[in-house]
Amino acid sequence: MAGDTGKNPLPSGPSTLCFNKEDFMKEDFNVDQFIMECRRRVQLETLRDDLSIYLKVLKSAMIELINKDYADFVNLSTNLVGMDKAINNLTTPLEHLKEEVMGVQSAMSAAVVEVEEKLLKRKQCRQKKACLQRLMNIIQSVEKIEKLLGIRAQLEEEETHAQPTSQLTGQMIERVATEFNKLQFYVNKSRGMPLVEEIKPRISTITTTLQYSLEGSFTDGLNNKDTDVLRQCLRTYATINKMKDAESLFRQLVVRPYMEEVITEQFIRTNPHGLKGMYAKVLDFIPTHCKILKEVTTGSFQSPGEVVQGYDFLVNAVWPEIVSNIEARTPNIFAPGNPDIFHHRYTISIDFLDKFEHQCGSQASVKRLRAHPSFNTFMAKWSLPVYFQIRFQEIAGAFETALCSPFNNAEDTSTFRLHSTHNLWSCLKTCWSNDTFLPALCHRFWKLTLQLLSRYATWLTDVKEQELDRRKQEESDGATKPGSGEPSGIQPPVTIGQIVCVIADAQQVSDKVPSLFNEVIEPKLTSIGNQDNSLLLESLQESQEAITNQLPSFGAYIIQEITNQCSVNLKLVSDIPRLYRRTNRDVPSKPSTYLNSLLKPLEMFLEENKTNLAKSRGQEWVLAVLQNLTEQYYSIVSDVLTAVKKMEDSLKRLKRSKTTPNFSISQGMSDDDKIRLQMVLDVENFGSKIEALDIPKDSLEMYRKLHDLVEAARTPAPITAQ
Repeated sequence: MAGDTGKNPLPSGPSTLCFNKEDFMKEDFNVDQFIMECRRRVQLETLRDDLSIYLKVLKSAMIELINKDYADFVNLSTNLVGMDKAINNLTTPLEHLKEEVMGVQSAMSAAVVEVEEKLLKRKQCRQKKACLQRLMNIIQSVEKIEKLLGIRAQLEEEETHAQPTSQLTGQMIERVATEFNKLQFYVNKSRGMPLVEEIKPRISTITTTLQYSLEGSFTDGLNNKDTDVLRQCLRTYATINKMKDAESLFRQLVVRPYMEEVITEQFIRTNPHGLKGMYAKVLDFIPTHCKILKEVTTGSFQSPGEVVQGYDFLVNAVWPEIVSNIEARTPNIFAPGNPDIFHHRYTISIDFLDKFEHQCGSQASVKRLRAHPSFNTFMAKWSLPVYFQIRFQEIAGAFETALCSPFNNAEDTSTFRLHSTHNLWSCLKTCWSNDTFLPALCHRFWKLTLQLLSRYATWLTDVKEQELDRRKQEESDGATKPGSGEPSGIQPPVTIGQIVCVIADAQQVSDKVPSLFNEVIEPKLTSIGNQDNSLLLESLQESQEAITNQLPSFGAYIIQEITNQCSVNLKLVSDIPRLYRRTNRDVPSKPSTYLNSLLKPLEMFLEENKTNLAKSRGQEWVLAVLQNLTEQYYSIVSDVLTAVKKMEDSLKRLKRSKTTPNFSISQGMSDDDKIRLQMVLDVENFGSKIEALDIPKDSLEMYRKLHDLVEAARTPAPITAQ
């Protein structure tokens, strides 16, 4: 359709059409989709009219095309006359050709089958020939090795454990090993053949003889410290793929006797350094007995000869023997019952392991050591989860015990005020102390650290909810109800001074936690390869916030408690009118006596807690208390002045009704003026006391309103005679 579009393009329509004529030629043209798209642009009536117009254009174009090629359309039927006869004439030759092709195909298939059968027989013959050649090579190799080893052929069945009259040495062993390697290859390829089964006793005799010679040569090389003999012997072991046998032989002949003598409970008890001395003696084995083998297998001691690779005697011979002897002969070192002793032994053992890895000489050797089953066995013997559980009970138990009497005073040497907080900080430091912390348990001690901080935050919440909220509820109810509700669990009840200590200690813990992380925890995390501590810091900050988020509620309680204590004296403000009305008292010249006690609770609070209260927090609380107190003072004074004003107005109206219009006010200050003057003196004295607390009185907006209120009331209003 696309090709037709190129040869016979659609006729163009008016430019005002709401669609593109090429849309009809798309392979994925859909009528519904076409209508929906057009409907978004125009109304359906317009689309119908445009389609009708284009239909007329298409019809006109079709008529023009037919008229243009009219002759071809007319001659189309004429040109097809006689076509059936021509097709029938071609049918017979095509059928004959088909029969010939099928015959050729059958012949070719038969030929292919015959060739495949011959190729299969040829392949089988080649395989039998190769098998026969291998069997011949086996016979030749056995006879050649027996000749080199001096084994008599007529004794191959009777003396299956024949021993040579003399030990082979030098290049003869290498020749035998090379030929034996070939023999092993041929035998593996011919496994299951009758000849192989028949010749197995002779092969066993050869194997025994060769191993005997190799063991003797290896032992002589070790005893005489002959590197050339050892190289030749180890090369031979490698040639016959028996490297594990050489390592096992060294373990049995050299390592085991030494370790059985050193790794004992008796050695630990008699050595002045105990377990550390035993490990030091074990490490002495490496330079004393393994130096020559390391020289041959690694070239680490600048040996002039070639290096025989593929051996690792420290990993495959020395280390497994050490572990097996420690397990069997000194199992008590793994006992986790006493955490201090366990920590000491584990630390010494890990230090020994680090030194042993250093002796390995290469990273590849260290990786092989850590992948060795005996390494995992040794590490699994240390009951680290049990050790941590004991430490957890010690640390968490000590903190929980401290929370049973949390408000006891801390020791004089402590930087904290309360015993509970001092114990919390001691527990945090214990988690990361060198006598408790183990790198393998880093994640557990970190979790315990967060748990301790969370428990402390929970305790703060409990104090607030169980004690402070309960006391507020009792005050709101107007009386206490013994026995109702849940017991607070804190005896005696919390005092304001204790709450101040709680706030100071909680803030100090929050401030000291980052330094503990930077100075103590982070170096230990870095030592075990942890470089990105962002998530740890984030979790630590959450713990800090959980603690500090409790402090505002404690502060609000203290502010409210002190405000309540101070506001008791404000009730005496309401008694001022009673002191001056109809008492003929002198004009007031000094403030009322209640002002001496008004701020006394606040002053006593600051004096008692000056050592535990931070200056900034103290100023904040003083300002809040004064603000609350001033608001109450303003409310009471306003009520008193309003009452005085009403009383004064009532008396004036009463006097005017009983006297002549020429009545004049008596000379001297009235009782109401004395009341107002006393209010002014009291407020000014209150401002002086605020200044004495290092708080500018003008900084209190409510005090300014209070002062303006009494000054406005003090100014006498003009009196008009009626």
